[in-house]
Amino acid sequence: MEHKGFTVWFTGLSGAGKTTLANALEPVLRERGLKVEKLDGDVIRTNLSKGLGFSKDDRDTNIRRIAFVCDLLTRNGVAVITSAISPYRDIREEARQMIGSFVEVYVRCSIEELSRRDVKGLYAKALAGEIKNFTGVSDPYEEPVNPEVVVDSERETIEESLEKVVSRLEELGYLPRVEALSPATA
Repeated sequence: MEHKGFTVWFTGLSGAGKTTLANALEPVLRERGLKVEKLDGDVIRTNLSKGLGFSKDDRDTNIRRIAFVCDLLTRNGVAVITSAISPYRDIREEARQMIGSFVEVYVRCSIEELSRRDVKGLYAKALAGEIKNFTGVSDPYEEPVNPEVVVDSERETIEESLEKVVSRLEELGYLPRVEALSPATA
């Protein structure tokens, strides 16, 4: 059976859990028989968007490049998982329009919790003014208005968040449902 391609677009602040959730989703999609590609914002910046800075124009260019690759893969029947901060609503909407089969997942987490989790100390440096253009501190992050899924990494376990994403993909018809085994057949 040929599966329709789609893009799951994880957005949220740095350290919110986008990549962790993307990594948890990948094997679920593969187990359901889908072709999967994962595009991580940090990896894209190192390769496809090397040389771009963090101005709004550079951030928009980075997201347009990610969206272009997502669109190519999606059109070819691939389930694409993207985790990128993608701080601006207008460029996320542009990505949605370009790709079409687009599922936005907002990974919500407070600055206080992100600062507490931050092993590299980036939030502390940004809050002290040592890092310029830091999303959520000295640069804006525009929360999605109407994402398909909202997960709260501060209050939910990875498993709970993953279940929300998987359930929504099933509801939208992108992911074949797996019938739970009854105790008699297990």
